[in-house]
Amino acid sequence: MKLARRERQERGALAPFGELNRIRSEINRIFEDPFALMTRGTGFLEAWEPAVDIYEDKDQFTVKAELPGLKKEEIDVALHGNTLTIAGERKQEQERKEGETYRSERYFGRFQRNITLSASVDSSKIQASYKDGVLSIVLPKSEAAQAKQIQIKT
Repeated sequence: MKLARRERQERGALAPFGELNRIRSEINRIFEDPFALMTRGTGFLEAWEPAVDIYEDKDQFTVKAELPGLKKEEIDVALHGNTLTIAGERKQEQERKEGETYRSERYFGRFQRNITLSASVDSSKIQASYKDGVLSIVLPKSEAAQAKQIQIKT
């Protein structure tokens, strides 16, 4: 079994307008709070993406994504070819101000995570479950993609 840890992946060319909207939002936030760049964890020009673990064995892929605070109705899972897409939106709670200053470090808004799988998947057998903020997706490999044992004749 392999565990692939994802560091940082380039965003696809299919979402340029989403990127521009995110940049505009970040610039607006900087003008609203000029000291935002100096605080830890602002992530300028970096959107929130759920952390994922991807496991592969000879029969299937298993993907686990951390999505705390979301309801299952707010999560979209799709498979296009060999690309698994997890998308959704984390809505902002009502803002609370205590005194004259406040701090908000949690990211709110739309997210999308694309995961390219190394083998084809049998889409009719995919199973997804969501419990305690963790989305688990089991993607069985197609018959053609599974490793086969070949007998050697003498």
